[in-house]
Amino acid sequence: MIPEFVTHPALLVLVALGAYLLGAVPFGIVTARVLGLGDLRRIGSGNIGATNVLRTGSRGGALATLVLDAGKGAAAALMARAALGEDAAQIAALAAFAGHVWPVYLRFHGGKGVATFLGTLIALAWPVGLAACATWLVVAALTRYSSLSALVAAVVAIGWAPLLGHAALTLLMALLAAMILWTHRANIARLRAGTETKIGRKG
Repeated sequence: MIPEFVTHPALLVLVALGAYLLGAVPFGIVTARVLGLGDLRRIGSGNIGATNVLRTGSRGGALATLVLDAGKGAAAALMARAALGEDAAQIAALAAFAGHVWPVYLRFHGGKGVATFLGTLIALAWPVGLAACATWLVVAALTRYSSLSALVAAVVAIGWAPLLGHAALTLLMALLAAMILWTHRANIARLRAGTETKIGRKG
């Protein structure tokens, strides 16, 4: 199912632009530089997210990156909802996620979007967001693979949305899950080959 679009298209375009620019802020790189961890793009997997910050050995830096990346997605969705409504909130969530994955500030080479996905989901429908987070934690505890946890959480969220009374999020969840599958395509190959790096292992 999809939300009812009642906001003027021009306003939705402005919302999308603002959310994209917010989502494009590379907090992982900023955090790594502030903490003196070096250029995150030259460490471990080269990804700009919290998992790669953790590979530097800085748990505090990884936590800060996780919170900030999730927060920018949540902030975009919440501000759009407060200003214009649910349709704008979903547009903002999608745009913020796209900003993280394809940030204009980094020549469109960004992260994989997991934290931003979870942040926007918690903002849009906290029961669904918490269910997705719980899914991630369970899979991570069992396998120690961050990538597999993200993939399972994203796909299962498509089902969590209608099951928990938020059927209007189903299409958005499907789109975000498809994008997460795409950003994790290299991880999927490594998982199949048995060469994927586990959580906590330094790069």
